[in-house]
Amino acid sequence: MVDWASLLQSLANGILIAGLYAAVTLGLTLVLGVMGIVNFAHGELIMLGAYSSFWLFTLLGIDPLLSLALSGVLLFFIGTGIYRFTIWPIMKDPPLNQLLLTLGLSIFFQNLAMILWKTDSRTIITSYSGMSLDLGIIHFGLTRMITFLISVVLTVLLVVFLSKTKPGRAMQAVSENNTASWLIGINVEKTYLLAFGVAAALAGAAGALVSTVMYTFPMVGFKLSLKAFCILVIGGLGNIPGTLFGSLILGITESFVGTYIPEGSGWAEGISFVLLIVILIIKPTGLAGTRRE
Repeated sequence: MVDWASLLQSLANGILIAGLYAAVTLGLTLVLGVMGIVNFAHGELIMLGAYSSFWLFTLLGIDPLLSLALSGVLLFFIGTGIYRFTIWPIMKDPPLNQLLLTLGLSIFFQNLAMILWKTDSRTIITSYSGMSLDLGIIHFGLTRMITFLISVVLTVLLVVFLSKTKPGRAMQAVSENNTASWLIGINVEKTYLLAFGVAAALAGAAGALVSTVMYTFPMVGFKLSLKAFCILVIGGLGNIPGTLFGSLILGITESFVGTYIPEGSGWAEGISFVLLIVILIIKPTGLAGTRRE
């Protein structure tokens, strides 16, 4: 007999965590879609966003959901600095050089965080951390619900930015053909700079959300980036609608594995790797998109 309460609760939990995964992956998708770079340091930008949110809460008492904008602005400037002094000089180099550079940046920021803040796990406990919402037989943690709603808002804002604003349309043009974009007067370099900065800002905002539902520690970004890469493969590289689809697949799968498989909590952490292997074997271009060459 089907336990509908358990089934629906697992589904709800999966959808809520999928919202966070989508927010975590948006910036990575933007950089890949516009610039064609797989940014292995994206997770560390999320980690820096989580730490900025934690310290704003600890030192100034600013609620992490309110400091989200501050974290985004801070990471925007960090991101543009990273692009200007490290990414831009090798934009015309082979993709392997770009990959190794971002991997080096990832390791650098991980070790910098360990030096500055040690390896201790830190958490933010607010007045609403233990609250929940009940909808019949389904129970929602208030913090996770708010995190999900903010993730939806971030996704909508990014889509509107890309489709309705001049810089956003320039990013779309550059993603299609950067040479043709240059010929019609688009400043490709500035577009790349803005795209990387916006992606870093999204990472900072996602980090603030992460700090409310997870522990903050130097390796938290690495842990989340593995899931983000799985989502990219599921949804198709550089594809924002595919990112949403991939996030739902991963979030719901993790939730059901954690609920219905013995010792599932341990398996749930590794399910992204299983999905990654299966998708690469069955449909390497992703279930909801096309692979970028």
